[in-house]
Amino acid sequence: MSINVTRTELNEAAKSLSIEADIDFDKFERFAQPLATALDCRVIETQWGADRHQWLLDFEGTVMQLNYEFYGDICWLSVENSSDVEVLAYLQTLLERSL
Repeated sequence: MSINVTRTELNEAAKSLSIEADIDFDKFERFAQPLATALDCRVIETQWGADRHQWLLDFEGTVMQLNYEFYGDICWLSVENSSDVEVLAYLQTLLERSL
């Protein structure tokens, strides 16, 4: 994996997986695209604003959001449905193998 993830944390109640990594806001795609590839996700849509990137991803039928917020230096994957948290848990195991 060509991304440098240093830590992950699954929050089942928030339906999110936080990802700590060295991320450059202005070059977010250099982190996000390899991350999506490493997790075998298809990029559906990308959006960005003054302080936030948001990518819509698909993993084997599960739609999730990859977010990065500049001011808090926070990156996370999130799902809408509680039943999809198990997908985040699986993706966490993939990321933790690279630590």
